[in-house]
Amino acid sequence: MTDARPVERTEGSVGLEERLELGAPWVTIVWNDPVNLMSYVTHVFRTYFGYPRKEAERLMMLVHNEGRAVVATGTREEMERHVEAMHDYGLWATLTKADA
Repeated sequence: MTDARPVERTEGSVGLEERLELGAPWVTIVWNDPVNLMSYVTHVFRTYFGYPRKEAERLMMLVHNEGRAVVATGTREEMERHVEAMHDYGLWATLTKADA
């Protein structure tokens, strides 16, 4: 949980806005592509993220029907690792800040 208590600002200190910015959640987005089979995308979601079959299929259908799905939320570093892993599996993925 992010510590959002105000702090007295001194030269060189990190203020509230910067502290909230650093702790803001990020998301990993998997995008639809014309290459990978739906069964393969489901397999990746189950294998890598450990999602149960129904959740992996739900996320895969979001990718297929909506063009994208948020598959993970966390720190920027975690999401960077997830995006790299998705690329290693041959999926199109990006990270971005989560909506406030």
